[in-house]
Amino acid sequence: MSEPATVLAIVGPKGGVGKTIICANLAIAISKMHKRVIAVDLDLGAANLHAIFGVRDSGPTLDDFIFNKVKHLSDVVMSSGMERLGIIPGGDIPGIANLTYQKKMKLIRQLCSLETDVIIVDLGAGSSNNVIDFLSIARKGLLVSTAEVPSLLNTYSFIKTAVFRRLSFHFRGKGYAELLDLLERAKDPSSNPHLKTMESFLGEVSKVSPSEAESARQILSNFRPIIIVNRVEKASEKSAGEAIQNLMQKYLNLDCSSIMTVREDPGLRRAIARMKPIMVENPASPFSIDVIEIAHRVLH
Repeated sequence: MSEPATVLAIVGPKGGVGKTIICANLAIAISKMHKRVIAVDLDLGAANLHAIFGVRDSGPTLDDFIFNKVKHLSDVVMSSGMERLGIIPGGDIPGIANLTYQKKMKLIRQLCSLETDVIIVDLGAGSSNNVIDFLSIARKGLLVSTAEVPSLLNTYSFIKTAVFRRLSFHFRGKGYAELLDLLERAKDPSSNPHLKTMESFLGEVSKVSPSEAESARQILSNFRPIIIVNRVEKASEKSAGEAIQNLMQKYLNLDCSSIMTVREDPGLRRAIARMKPIMVENPASPFSIDVIEIAHRVLH
């Protein structure tokens, strides 16, 4: 049997940060590294990934699979017009973002069994349970922000929500009601200052169960997102991601895998207007060069 595909998830905790454009061009960059790639639009209810590729008529979509009009997810994969790169276009049915547990698990199972080398999923904005759950199946998560403070704070908030959800799943699976209650109280540090940091929370967990405190530490060590600061215009903005990194370390006991930047590129807007990925139109542009660097980083 072939090895399972490497799943990469791209998240924009705040809308409008350019995650879908990065997703499409990253897929192209990886396909040019002689990898088979499938780019999946999981921005449920607000799909536009196919448009970035310049595909106007998407044919069968993810909606058709979710509502059993198509039996296999692989039947929805369409050509991008580029070698080694397929697309699973999303749909726009209202309410589709509220997937039932059964539909979500079916989608995850078939997603992970696709015959390819790399699967890149473009997730919706915000920190809904669906977004966080799909992120959890990825080998690497890429969180896209801009250097603006609201975007950075949204990214940190997303990371915190994802961490708490992972811990909640773990404690619930072990049947630890006491630890679930402790975790719930840790979400409100103003009322529970003794649980303000993850280190202090883990100290309280250790009093209940040292082994569970160690398990929680392992869960945290396995969550190492890559932070991408997009639309960087000046040198001072390159350090913007460090603000998130400092918050992660101080309050969540987390380290990010790396902080990468993508430069503002006037050619990008022109490429979008022509419905052509800039990675195809101008692979030597500043944006393309930065995304190629990200491609090498996520595959090694």
